Amino acid sequence: MSKNLKIFLGFSYLIILFSFLYFIFITIEINRLNDFTYYKELQSDLDTFISNNILINIFYFFIFAIIWVALLGFGSPILIISGILFGQLLGTLISVISISIGALILYSIGNFFFRDLVKSILEKKIKKYLKLFQENELFYFFIYRFVGGLGVPFGLQNLIPILFGMKKINYFIASFFGFVPGFFIINTIGAGLNSYISQAENFSMIELLLTPEIYLPIIMFSVLMFFSLYVKKKYFDDKN
Repeated sequence: MSKNLKIFLGFSYLIILFSFLYFIFITIEINRLNDFTYYKELQSDLDTFISNNILINIFYFFIFAIIWVALLGFGSPILIISGILFGQLLGTLISVISISIGALILYSIGNFFFRDLVKSILEKKIKKYLKLFQENELFYFFIYRFVGGLGVPFGLQNLIPILFGMKKINYFIASFFGFVPGFFIINTIGAGLNSYISQAENFSMIELLLTPEIYLPIIMFSVLMFFSLYVKKKYFDDKN
């Protein structure tokens, strides 16, 4: 059963990935990728398409994001895309909810089928933090999410609570609120890219970086990283 599920998850992941790539390649004109006006056309078409079908597109994106994360997909691309498609606030809300649900589904699957495998992969990497999680799983997993997972890849982050049998409700709450600051910043960058493309006549990397919609979230991200280092030192490193 476990082996069959592994095959199913891996096959499903590949289908989603290749379907996404196929959709990209059949809809994008490769020979125009160096033409900025092409990106403006795409941006305009996307805005029109999303605004004309906002609810159904939110639903499609929501389902895709849940499945993507549940199949060990990366989180950052989803955040950038949600910011581009739905803007700063709505994109953040959609991505926080969908990714939190996707992560919970992945945790549930991993906890039921792959507990021993996850322990063999992750237990040594975070052994020094396990006692903290066991003392107050909600608080410390929230901090763990907030600081970006202590360098652990996103897919594996979602499986770490298997090591200490975290309650699902605590998992979801800690993930949801821990995700908000970082997700808001990355969605803001995605929304800023969308805004820049719609307003600029020609592409300039310097102008892009000097756009408030871009440099402000980058500054926010830098501040968050420094604060995350402080939080990591206070709640994790000092406890070793």
